[in-house]
Amino acid sequence: MRHANVRLQLNRFTSWRKATLISLARALLIHQSIKTTSAKAKAAKPLVEKLISLGKKNSLSAKRQAYSILGAHQLVSLLFKEIAPRFTGRKGGYTRIINMGSRRGDNAKMVILALTEIKEKARRKPKVQVEKKEPENKPEILKEDLPKEQPPEVKKPKAEVPAKGKLPISEKPPKKFLGGLRGIFKRERDSL
Repeated sequence: MRHANVRLQLNRFTSWRKATLISLARALLIHQSIKTTSAKAKAAKPLVEKLISLGKKNSLSAKRQAYSILGAHQLVSLLFKEIAPRFTGRKGGYTRIINMGSRRGDNAKMVILALTEIKEKARRKPKVQVEKKEPENKPEILKEDLPKEQPPEVKKPKAEVPAKGKLPISEKPPKKFLGGLRGIFKRERDSL
């Protein structure tokens, strides 16, 4: 009997559903908040919370369990070194779902699935342009003092003189694309 066994099936086969949830969990760990549908967010939330709980344990077996779900060593190290330490003071509720409204095309309920403790990215300070001052003792150079640049000499190839009895070989012009359009589209007078 399936008493109290609730699972959001998302209208997918088992392997497809697992792949979807793992993909959502990976994206959430990388980006810290993602925009998805309400059903997918509710299905992915328990998996992400389980991963963060594993990250708080910080043991070798927990790392192996997280790797079996995430499948990437970089994500596991990100989870254990950066994300899980933010939640040491919490006993649960590592993610939140914020409603956004309906999607225009199919009227699906859209939400933002985000971690509750988000690390703010350092904003870049705008670059201040510094005016460069020229040294005061710089001597002025006149254009007359600069050497004149001469264009490089271009050597023309010498025409080959044919040997006695041999005619010069004339090069054929390259073929036009598809033999030229005139051959394809003939005028009416040509068809007579």
